Amino acid sequence: MIEVRPGGRRRIDRVLSPDYASGIEERELGEVRRLRDEAAQEETDLSYLRRVLHARIDIVRAEQRRRRDGGSASVVEQLVNILSDNAVGPAAGSGRYQTIEPSRAEAHRRHVEALVSDVDLSDVMSLSDAKLDTTLHHYTAEEDSVSQRRREVQQVVDRLNAEIARRYREGAASVDQLLAEERDKS
Repeated sequence: MIEVRPGGRRRIDRVLSPDYASGIEERELGEVRRLRDEAAQEETDLSYLRRVLHARIDIVRAEQRRRRDGGSASVVEQLVNILSDNAVGPAAGSGRYQTIEPSRAEAHRRHVEALVSDVDLSDVMSLSDAKLDTTLHHYTAEEDSVSQRRREVQQVVDRLNAEIARRYREGAASVDQLLAEERDKS
């Protein structure tokens, strides 16, 4: 489960801290943008972790379905179809277009592997029904936890974006100012 530690040093601990976005109305626009960008990076990482978990869940469910239906094709033979089923279906949840790459992809992969450390999904057909059920339970519980944290982070991003939009709407910020700041950075 993704735990948030008050006073913790991880990005998720900072972003979901109650005081992370407090007083944003008084902060400099650049600081609000920095907070938004940090929260958006956390959202991207959580989204990536969810996708990794969904792939594992889909593989386990496909093997359970194959056994239930008496299918002869191995999960490996069906892998492209298994992993593409959710990719082409209708969107569910509060997905957003991601403009940044995950920053901790390898750490997320290790995290998912550690959830069920004695399960090797490369040979999913050799697992017992009980082990498949347990594995699915672990993956879905973790996906629920990640989804909840992602929704919480999205609320923070939305609040910061709303503050930035308010400043532009009310004239406290301008596009010319933003462009000048971007020129100064390069």
